[in-house]
Amino acid sequence: MRALITGGAGFIGSALARHLVGQGADVLVVDKLTYAGHLSSLEPVAKAANFAFAQIDICDRAKLGEAFAAFQPDAVFHLAAESHVDRSIEHAHEFIATNLVGTFNVLEASRAYWEALPQERKQAFRVLHVSTDEVYGSLGADGLFREDTPYDPRSPYSASKAGADHLASAWFHTYGLPVLISNCSNNYGPYQLPEKLIPVIILNALEGRPLPVYGDGGNIRDWLYVDDHVEALCLIAAKGEAGRCYNVGGRNERTNLQVVHRVCELLDAHAKKASAHKELITFVADRPGHDRRYAIDATRLESELGWRAGETFETGMERTVRWYLDNESWWGPLRKAGVGVKRQGLLK
Repeated sequence: MRALITGGAGFIGSALARHLVGQGADVLVVDKLTYAGHLSSLEPVAKAANFAFAQIDICDRAKLGEAFAAFQPDAVFHLAAESHVDRSIEHAHEFIATNLVGTFNVLEASRAYWEALPQERKQAFRVLHVSTDEVYGSLGADGLFREDTPYDPRSPYSASKAGADHLASAWFHTYGLPVLISNCSNNYGPYQLPEKLIPVIILNALEGRPLPVYGDGGNIRDWLYVDDHVEALCLIAAKGEAGRCYNVGGRNERTNLQVVHRVCELLDAHAKKASAHKELITFVADRPGHDRRYAIDATRLESELGWRAGETFETGMERTVRWYLDNESWWGPLRKAGVGVKRQGLLK
């Protein structure tokens, strides 16, 4: 397979690129290299003969078209997106530009390329638009997000992703472009930018900084180890039905406070200090519009395509904490640059 990955220098995109290169696929990563995209995340595969990189903004339609024409992909994995809720509260315009206009450009570049393919390759071509469970809004104490759950986004980020999902669906129904959509729960694992909850807690704890917990810490998320998500994406692209959506979740619901406590326990075991790390926990003002609970029903993916998450929350967290302990060379420069040090997303 020849796979073009947008946003392939980001957290999930780089994990996908590393996996596909390791599987022998020819991979082209397209990334603008904003604050969230780092070539260091691709360093393990950077010298591979079956890997290539192009610094392209997905809002540049002409450059996208040139990349398609030169690389001739069999599949497009569209992961390029602004994805941090706190940032979206302060800089909503960037989310509209990348997540909506950028997705439009990716779909149009894919369509123009797909329509010119010979019939056999045209039938095999796929575009996988990778989205989030946040488009569904907030759950109560019970229930799960299904593929037919009505959309109810609550933040500029989730609203822009919901709009992108609708564009992807429209390009399938209107133009016949073989698009699939995946909606995943909260990812975690190696190479995650230290502005998201788990790496922030790990690195703040190592540095003796306060461990910020929004509100009462009772917001619930379904946690998915990034490599399990990557396996799901490859399966959906290979065997999924065009025009369908597939929810990807780890079936690992935890409150934010439970997550923070688990990180502290692991650090107490692997990076002992004079006092327990949990003593650094500090409750801070909640995020505006903070959804209370997300939980994914991954039955369609599990029953139709046979996917199963390989990591439990316990094993995935152990691997994640150990990775950050062993890889200061990756996250150190980001912390020195201020990534994840100052809180964002508070209304002025």
